[in-house]
Amino acid sequence: MLWAGRSAIEIATAVRQGEVSAVTVVEEHLHVIAEREPGIGAFRLVREQVVEEAQALRKRRDLAELPLAGVPVAVKDNLEVAGEPTRHGSAASPATPAPRDHETVARLRAAGALVIGLTNLPELGLVAVGDSAYGIVRNPWNRERTAGGSSSGGAAAVAAGMVPLALGNDGLGSLRIPGAACGVLAVKPGAGLVPAPSPDWDGLTENGPIAATAQDLALALSVLAADPSLAEAWRTGRRTDPAPPMLRSVWADDAEVWQPQPPPPGPEPFDLRVAYAPQPLPVGLPVDREFQAAVRAAAETLRVAGHTVVEHTRRLPAWLGPATVATWLRQATGTAEGLDGDRLERRTRSLARAGRALAAVRADGRRGRERWRAYGADQWFDNADALVMPVLATLPPRAERWGERGLLRNLLLNVRFAPGAGPWNMCGWPALTVPVATHSGGLPIGVQLVAPPGGEPHLLGLAAQLQAAHPLVRPPGYA
Repeated sequence: MLWAGRSAIEIATAVRQGEVSAVTVVEEHLHVIAEREPGIGAFRLVREQVVEEAQALRKRRDLAELPLAGVPVAVKDNLEVAGEPTRHGSAASPATPAPRDHETVARLRAAGALVIGLTNLPELGLVAVGDSAYGIVRNPWNRERTAGGSSSGGAAAVAAGMVPLALGNDGLGSLRIPGAACGVLAVKPGAGLVPAPSPDWDGLTENGPIAATAQDLALALSVLAADPSLAEAWRTGRRTDPAPPMLRSVWADDAEVWQPQPPPPGPEPFDLRVAYAPQPLPVGLPVDREFQAAVRAAAETLRVAGHTVVEHTRRLPAWLGPATVATWLRQATGTAEGLDGDRLERRTRSLARAGRALAAVRADGRRGRERWRAYGADQWFDNADALVMPVLATLPPRAERWGERGLLRNLLLNVRFAPGAGPWNMCGWPALTVPVATHSGGLPIGVQLVAPPGGEPHLLGLAAQLQAAHPLVRPPGYA
């Protein structure tokens, strides 16, 4: 039986029950990575020592209780993995091995996951395409197109069946953009749910999982948040309490031995007020018509599932776009500070200079961000429980070395490609992408689900309902 391409839940269940060893699982995934990685460029580093770590996992006394037992996970190369350099997609970063795991990585390992590699990202995670000094991350659906960014390699690796789960982060769309581009699910949690990366861009950036199924996404988020009540939120759209026994043993003192359970049924009916906005962007920022149609189709699917669905016709405020861009450029300045400018890419240097120039005239986006976070987002959202809108505005750009180009071309590229993701970082609200269709151009279409603070269970439940009606399709050649 082949385990590469299986869900994280299937793998972990089989490892816990002794149907397969973690060593066999990781060896099969390493084989698939060796076959598929050269055409994709998802990984900066593949960790061969993961086989030894899988052997050690077999000796854990709590193996039968681990929610991610033996599951190979790819980690974005801006999160610390003990013993490995954290390069942030940059030749200017130090090659010093990390002394310890980032807290999110430590939580994955504690749950039984095995870190199989570090994934590529654009330099310092600054842009929505996947090129850096370590290569170009290509979209498994069409290698001439970018996988998106900045969690580029993680989304590409999951889409290509090289891993069932990836860990990334999202500062202005960096999980949702590549997730939508590659046809997988990714969630940016709300502020404070999951330990953040460092730097966290003044609270803009959240760590979160990438997966091929809503069930896997919910399980991974529950581990990262140390909140087992999220593990089955995909079924009901709400936290489940008490937690299932298989999860309770990992986080609670009153541990119970996990016992095999029958496969859970599909998502259950629940009723939310869901708004949908096929074209929420300000005038001058068009959205591909097929992307708009996908939002309408997703809304109709949710209406049939029993939700109250209404159209949201207002566009995002015109002032929010410039504030978001200015905030992005300010973060570029801060992130590049202290690094050797001669070793930074032309793109990074130009973004950082633009950020300094805006800061000098006090046009760094702070006021706009505070306005949106304090009351603007809530007023615009109105009284909906969740919103469906596009993730991307256009098809993914070509997979090229955009890092060698200057400010104007990169500004236009990013603003035109994915302007609808950043607003939800600006206010710290949770947002998720789920694939629902295939574009006539042969690439997947993901829609974005957004909820007010605390709405992660709603997003997971809605994603599961959409995926049940629009089943996962793998890229050609990667089934």
